[in-house]
Amino acid sequence: MHDHLAQDGGAEKVLKVLSEIFPEAPIYTLLYEKDNADKYYKDKKIETSVIQKMPGGVKHYQWYMPFMPMAVEFFDMSNFDLVISDTSSFAKGVITSPDSLHICYCHTPTRYLWSDTHSYIQELKYNKYFKKIISLILNYIRMWDKLAADRVDAFLANSETVKTRIKKYYRRNSTVIYPPVEIDKFSPDPKKKEDKNPYFLVGSRLTPYKRIDIVIEAFKELGWNLKIFGDGVDKKRLQKISRGYDNIEFLGRVSDRELADLYRDSRAYIHPQTEDFGITAIEAMACGTPVVAFRSGGATETVSENKTGVFFDQQKPEAIIKAVQKLSARQFDPGEIRREAEYFSVDNFKKEIIDYLAQYFPDIKKKI
Repeated sequence: MHDHLAQDGGAEKVLKVLSEIFPEAPIYTLLYEKDNADKYYKDKKIETSVIQKMPGGVKHYQWYMPFMPMAVEFFDMSNFDLVISDTSSFAKGVITSPDSLHICYCHTPTRYLWSDTHSYIQELKYNKYFKKIISLILNYIRMWDKLAADRVDAFLANSETVKTRIKKYYRRNSTVIYPPVEIDKFSPDPKKKEDKNPYFLVGSRLTPYKRIDIVIEAFKELGWNLKIFGDGVDKKRLQKISRGYDNIEFLGRVSDRELADLYRDSRAYIHPQTEDFGITAIEAMACGTPVVAFRSGGATETVSENKTGVFFDQQKPEAIIKAVQKLSARQFDPGEIRREAEYFSVDNFKKEIIDYLAQYFPDIKKKI
């Protein structure tokens, strides 16, 4: 059970690997966009909710948020002995039979309902009266979300950071299994030489909480080269901030192969945001590239200071400048950085998932 297949993010990477472990299992989701889903799930049986058929249900699925709890509960899971929900919002609310086991792989308790609810409402581009209506809707969904969490038999958390949030908001214990990173697509360049025009790299979905704006401000002052990959709702604002600075380049969306080359050839990857886990930092490390990370969230579990990168403690341009200068004065071993990243491989994720499920289904290893 997956929230929705409308983008290709970290949760979808987890779903992809889960579907490899259980190739015959159907996938239930609120909705899916074929352009994204068919790439990995062309031969899979995908069951969608009523929202899929509603006007704008795929392109503008956010409109239907108040109805998503009901849509999830409509799915009939009575024939399954094991249900795995891969979720950061609604999928955990699915109703299962008394004899089935429901494992929730939780990427985070829903951000806009719990940890980020006030900033979420403030950032909405609506007037204050409409925001009050949205607050009332979120209050209703928040109550449902807590009840939905009570339906889960066991939680898996994608990081220690998320484990703490699950305990805080849902009052439930969980086991940490880090998400899979396709590190085989990323590797160091043994022939890499010092570039006469080195650049730093940052990127992801371009949204405000990623804090790429403070990276831009830092590099405007430094005058060093910065490349930004990705696309999103914050792109125009970020381009406006960087206007007139030729050292800052927007690359748009890039392929996996192009991204690997960008990681490999960069001086360092910059991770300025708080993430539940942070897959891009691991991808950079898999290429032997050090990371400049904000000391918060999943990065504190994946980046080793002065070994695979450096940290900064405030989300301010001046803190990034100091961290980048500190990193530039040090030498890092690409091979050592790569070895640190290998712990987060797809194969290791599969092994940990199967070992975990074996406590409930002792014969599972014989069947997979």
